[in-house]
Amino acid sequence: MTQRVELATVMDRLAVDALVTDYAVAVDDGDWEAYRKLFTSDGRADYRSAGGVDGDAHTVAGWLAESLQLFSMRQHLIVNRRIRLGTLEQDTGDTARVQADYINPMRIGDGGDGTAPDFVCGGRYAFTLLRTDAGWRLREVVVQEKWRRLPDPVPAPVIN
Repeated sequence: MTQRVELATVMDRLAVDALVTDYAVAVDDGDWEAYRKLFTSDGRADYRSAGGVDGDAHTVAGWLAESLQLFSMRQHLIVNRRIRLGTLEQDTGDTARVQADYINPMRIGDGGDGTAPDFVCGGRYAFTLLRTDAGWRLREVVVQEKWRRLPDPVPAPVIN
């Protein structure tokens, strides 16, 4: 590889990584306009493994906006990102795949007496990206929820 190709690869990896971060921030902040803009015109998301919907980015953003109103605090942590650029798969270099784990602590309601999350879930994302004239965009997001911890129905006794 020449230095020019290596630099282009590094720049692509950084841009792809930034897009994944922008995705998490849009969901956590409830910025559904920004969420929709992260996708290609035919972009889709599949949240069925987490009890959600599968559909185009506009439909899914609407579902997320409604269902996440329950949570006063949300924080996506997307880690262990494996980025594979299309050039590794012998295409023109205009696609990428990202596999990344997530943990998502959330707070139900207004926070009550505490600020600690009382709902936590985790799993893995599969992102498919496409380079467009406007930069890298999401073509598909698939959520594979692996676990969740719900609030305890009965508080633990306090021992003095």
